Amino acid sequence: MTVMAAGVLVLAASAVQAQTWPTRPLRMLVGSAPGGGTDAMARVVADRLGPLLKQPVVVENRPGVSNTLAADATAKSTDGHTMVMGVVTAHAIAPHLLKLNYDNNRDLVPVAFVGAVPNVLVVSNGVPADSVQALVKLAKREPGKLNYATSGAGSTQHIAAEMFKEAAGVDIAHVPYKGSGPALVDLVGGQVQLSFDTLPAVIGQIRSGKLRALAVTSAQRNPQLPEVPTLAEAGVPGVEMSAWYGIYMPSATPRAVQDRVHEAVNQVLAMPETRTRLAAIGAEITPMTQTQFVQFQAAEYKRFGEVIRKNHIHID
Repeated sequence: MTVMAAGVLVLAASAVQAQTWPTRPLRMLVGSAPGGGTDAMARVVADRLGPLLKQPVVVENRPGVSNTLAADATAKSTDGHTMVMGVVTAHAIAPHLLKLNYDNNRDLVPVAFVGAVPNVLVVSNGVPADSVQALVKLAKREPGKLNYATSGAGSTQHIAAEMFKEAAGVDIAHVPYKGSGPALVDLVGGQVQLSFDTLPAVIGQIRSGKLRALAVTSAQRNPQLPEVPTLAEAGVPGVEMSAWYGIYMPSATPRAVQDRVHEAVNQVLAMPETRTRLAAIGAEITPMTQTQFVQFQAAEYKRFGEVIRKNHIHID
C-alpha cells in the first residue's frame, strides 16, 4: 500500500468516527467554582451545544491551581468525550508561573474560540473611594492594609492586580480563593476590599449595588458598563487585561472530531439568544478559525510571559 493510499484510509476512518461521535454524554470541564466567569461562559455554550451534537454536554467544575486542574484532567483524558472551557489563566499565564503535570502546548489543542470579557476593578461598599485616583490615594496613605481578592494565584485577577500595583505605585495584599464565587462573598461582606474580577462574575453585584465598579481593564469601555472608565482613562495606563475563553480538547482527538466541535461551537455562537446572553455578561464574541485560535493563543502565551517577567510576578 502506498503512503498516499494509507493516508486516504486514515482520513476516511477519521471521517467515519466523526459521523458516529459522540456516542455518550460529553463533559465540559471548568477550572473555576460555580458562579465565576469561566463557569458562566461554559454553561451558556453547553446548553446549546448538546442538541447540536445530539448528546448532553455536562458542565463539571474542578476549581483550583489557576484553572489548571480542569486542563490537566482534560489533557490526560482518554474517553474521547472530554473538553475544557479553557481560559487565558490556564493556557497563557499559569505555564509561566507553575510547574504543571502536563504540557499545555503539546497535550491540548485549541479547538474553538468563544470570546473575551474585560476584568473590572471593583471595591466593597465599605471602601471610602469612589474613583481609581481616590483608591490609589487611600492605598498610599495606608500601605499594605487593603486586600485584593482573586479566584486563585496566577489568575487574571492576580496578574491584573500586580500590574496595577506596579503602575500605580501602591502596596495592596493578595488574598487568593478557590474560585470567584467564594471570593465575591467575602468582597461583598467587606472581609476584603477590592478585586479585579471578570465582568461576568461581578456584573450582577454591580447592578444590584453590592459592589462599586471603578474601572475596566480593557482598551475600550464595555457596552454593559458604559459609565465606567478604562484604567487608562482613570489615570493608570499600561494595565490591560481581558479574560478570553475557548474550547480545548486532548491533542490526540481526531481532526475530524475537532472540526465537528469547532463547527458546532460556532453555530452556537451565531445563535441570537446566545449572543444576547453573552452580551448581557459583557462578553465580546470574536469568531476565529481553528488556525487563528492556535496562533492567537501562541501570541498571548508570549505576551503574558513578558508581562510576568517585566512585573516580577511569581506565586509564593
